[in-house]
Amino acid sequence: MDFKKLEKFLKDEGQPAFRLKQIKKAVFQDGIISFDEISVLPKILRDLSEKNFKIMPFKKSEVFVSGDKKAYKAILYLVDDKIIETVLMEGAIENNWSLCVSTQAGCAMRCAFCATGAGGFIRNLSAEEIWGQVLFWKSYMRKEKIIGKISNVVYMGMGEPFNNLENVFESIKILIDKDAFGIGQRSISVSTCGILPGIEKFAKEFPQVNLAISLHAANDKLRSDLMPINKSYNLKDLAGELKKYLSKSKRKVFIEYILLDGVNDDLKNARELINYLRSIGYPHLLHMNLIVFNPPQRIIESPFKPSSRNQARKFQEFLKSNGFNATIRKSLGQDIQGACGQLAGKSCLSADRQIS
Repeated sequence: MDFKKLEKFLKDEGQPAFRLKQIKKAVFQDGIISFDEISVLPKILRDLSEKNFKIMPFKKSEVFVSGDKKAYKAILYLVDDKIIETVLMEGAIENNWSLCVSTQAGCAMRCAFCATGAGGFIRNLSAEEIWGQVLFWKSYMRKEKIIGKISNVVYMGMGEPFNNLENVFESIKILIDKDAFGIGQRSISVSTCGILPGIEKFAKEFPQVNLAISLHAANDKLRSDLMPINKSYNLKDLAGELKKYLSKSKRKVFIEYILLDGVNDDLKNARELINYLRSIGYPHLLHMNLIVFNPPQRIIESPFKPSSRNQARKFQEFLKSNGFNATIRKSLGQDIQGACGQLAGKSCLSADRQIS
């Protein structure tokens, strides 16, 4: 919803200025997505607003619930019938939920292990379509009486955020605006596969928002095979940009590394990774997020297999023994194809599904 147009509409209707604040509170804080439900408004204004504006930028949705009810995936249908996915996941702290949002329909990066890129790039999402995913889940939690709050938002869904820079930045401004969602900057993370100009602009615009880098290999040959972006911005260039970022921001950077069985998960790869991290410097500001590969079930045939848990632990311990913080990310939502790398805009017919 365009709040500037709404503000003009309210003024033209002779409404007092506080009406806009009432609507913003109902939408952003209470998760109300229909003017009919904003009871503090006069009924005639509710009816007029409902006729002239739509709060949500989506036509319909399908929600899939994981068997353990620790992850929920929504397929959202945009007004032009394009499809995106977004995931709500149980956080590390009880009653705190993390939300993964998409920034594009499809993705042009074509990382070899990722289901999203297999379908190619379709279009960028508008800022409203990005922050609308947060509103969708806020409304869903309210409707389904899910206890807790959205404590973290991660830009790690479909698409490369730094290829849609303007709309991503506008959506972050809405998330951190105290008169909108009011989410703390340090509770937001943006992941990039290494679009270097985007990193520089991001550092200037949002110095307190977390930066995550999808790395997945520490030699150029293997990384180029896995991630074609490396042919444009290679590991040396990326290290140089991260040095500049860390020297200015003094903020922790999260390095994401998907563990692929027999591809990048042995001690040789771990040594290459350690040497690469040391070339960046600031070891206390680098945190390794190790992600055991999630096969894209029933969507595409993948040549990759996940590393064993034992191999993942060996990789983690080797990094830690060499002075680097490393955690193995807990995978949630695999049964609904909602885990890292599985989002592809497809239904999960075997899962518990809710359509609205």
